[in-house]
Amino acid sequence: MQAFSLLSSIRVASSLRCHYAANILKQTRKYATVAGATQGGAPPTATNRAQATLKRFWKTVDIQERDGGLAVTLDNRPLRTPSGNLLVLPSNKTLAATLIANEWENQETVLKPHALPMTSIAARAIDTAKDEKARSEIRAALLNYLDTDTVCFHQLEPEALARLQKVHWDPLLDWARATFNVPIHTFFSVLSSTQPKETSDKLAEVLAGLDSWELAAMERTTYTTKSFIIGLGLVKKYISTDEAALAASVEVNSQIEKWGEVEDSHDVDYHDVRRQLGSAVCLLSDI
Repeated sequence: MQAFSLLSSIRVASSLRCHYAANILKQTRKYATVAGATQGGAPPTATNRAQATLKRFWKTVDIQERDGGLAVTLDNRPLRTPSGNLLVLPSNKTLAATLIANEWENQETVLKPHALPMTSIAARAIDTAKDEKARSEIRAALLNYLDTDTVCFHQLEPEALARLQKVHWDPLLDWARATFNVPIHTFFSVLSSTQPKETSDKLAEVLAGLDSWELAAMERTTYTTKSFIIGLGLVKKYISTDEAALAASVEVNSQIEKWGEVEDSHDVDYHDVRRQLGSAVCLLSDI
């Protein structure tokens, strides 16, 4: 049964990586503006131009001041978001702008859309900044994670799993209860797993108070870790990127303790989770 669980987790992880890469590919094809038309009347964007070949065509990447902020440019033309907005970051987000420029500079002959986590999360924040409907939908989707939150489902065995859950999850739950003054239940079965209404109402207020950068970071972190509580801990700077990744990987790490690491599966997940969580932390940085 344990061997089957290990094999199943590997298959699921592989499937999720493929699904994630496909979604990133579709989004990446919309980012940067260039002169000239594209097939089918699509907007004249850099990635639309590259859609047929997935090849790098720009020579220079730069960061320029624009509209009181920082814009990353390809051959002096600014990147745009999937919605067509200029990808301009506030002037206090030099680190994020630098990392976005680095993502595009490091694209080689063949484009690697999955290697643009900073570009995609910044674009998400910009596209939803003035779209209350979109932000409302994001908040509702995030709140749905409360009743299925990874850190709220505990097991008594195997011992290694129970121990890691206690080490990585209990402090997070205690922090959330104390910080937001709400009850958060833990469960040993999926048959009854509803959080109190007062808890969801209070945390809905917390989400409503996040700005567009924080909400984009919360969205990515929650989706990556399958945990609202881990996402909130990271956005509110209670935990670090590595602590969030460890909390999200409790089951996998307990399996690794017993069975060992599976090459090209566990090691890939290790880096991918930290890349996604790291992009959220860097987006929130005011450096």
